[in-house]
Amino acid sequence: MTELFLRAIFADNLVLSYFLGICTYLAISKRLETALGLAAAMVVVQTVTVPVNYLIHHYLLLEGAWAWLGLPDTDLTFLKLIAFIGVIAAVVQVLEMALDRYAPALYRALGVFLPLITVNCAILGGSLFMAERQYDLGESLVFGFGSGIGWALAIALLAAIRERLRYADVPAGLRGLGITFVVTGLISMGFTAFSTVSLP
Repeated sequence: MTELFLRAIFADNLVLSYFLGICTYLAISKRLETALGLAAAMVVVQTVTVPVNYLIHHYLLLEGAWAWLGLPDTDLTFLKLIAFIGVIAAVVQVLEMALDRYAPALYRALGVFLPLITVNCAILGGSLFMAERQYDLGESLVFGFGSGIGWALAIALLAAIRERLRYADVPAGLRGLGITFVVTGLISMGFTAFSTVSLP
């Protein structure tokens, strides 16, 4: 489980290895405070949705899941994408209401990007990887939490670097998103090095 957790954070980082959720990653990483708020939201959503989607996939969608009803040949895996998106949308809606109630400043700072977590491909990617790799419930929980932490670590690193770059003498052609893409590429290269590390 430890190896799966560390791989989800570093070697299989959703944003730096698979470039999932890159639009939100680039848009919200201008300020560290906002990036950390979104990072926390991503960790919560990933940690909840991946195991819940495992339960739905395993107990409702897979072939044989309806055997107890006398329908052993029923295979509803074609509904996987719709079911996963529905769970993600519900969890994000609950999170949005909780932030609006208990952290209104963060709710306003995240603005339109909070509802966009619903369609963030990193969130959906975590659940699809879980189904494709056939994780069990425990592995799904560890992978969901680890992939959320990995995404959070990546956005926090980029936001911290971008705040420092405000005081740097960046060439005119690279200012703004140009230098952000360069920094993202360098961070991604650093995280790729973890794919060669194996735990004893």
